[in-house]
Amino acid sequence: MYNISLKNLSFGVHTYEYELDRKFFEAIDGDEVRKGNVSVIVTVKRTSSTFECNFDLNGVVQVPCTRCLDDMDQEVEAKNRLIVKFGQEYSEESDEIVIIPEDEGEINIAWFLYEFIALSIPIKHVHPAGECNRAVSSKFRKHRAVTADEVGEDEVVADEEDFPDDEEEQTNDPRWDRLKGLNIDEN
Repeated sequence: MYNISLKNLSFGVHTYEYELDRKFFEAIDGDEVRKGNVSVIVTVKRTSSTFECNFDLNGVVQVPCTRCLDDMDQEVEAKNRLIVKFGQEYSEESDEIVIIPEDEGEINIAWFLYEFIALSIPIKHVHPAGECNRAVSSKFRKHRAVTADEVGEDEVVADEEDFPDDEEEQTNDPRWDRLKGLNIDEN
């Protein structure tokens, strides 16, 4: 179903459309995504010696939340390009250039589609504030390292907003605090 016969294509631009659903992701059996609904438009432009394939992917996939591990919807949008050439045997010359055997004359794009989707998912993906699994969030808060000033022993997490991002979290070192009082302009 995801095979494109390049050998028989006429010169010019050809368009293919696909709807990737749960069956697609189960058949691929990749680690990143198990479910989703993604629309794909592939345009193939044939020139004298190459085929330029442009992929436009747009949809939603389900991935585990980085924080609570419950499934969450993650929007994906990607535009990718692949150059296909004929040769003696299959090889990937680079991220964008693929050689396929001329006697076969066709390429299966299923794995490329999956990789394009997986690469468009952000490294850190978490539920919007307040939507993480409360039981897991509570355990996370209970076991995370905090100073006595940050939290009392009886405090329980009420919302996802209580978790600061790593970039936002700052702790003061008393050695640096003493340097703040120095007046450098006097010298």
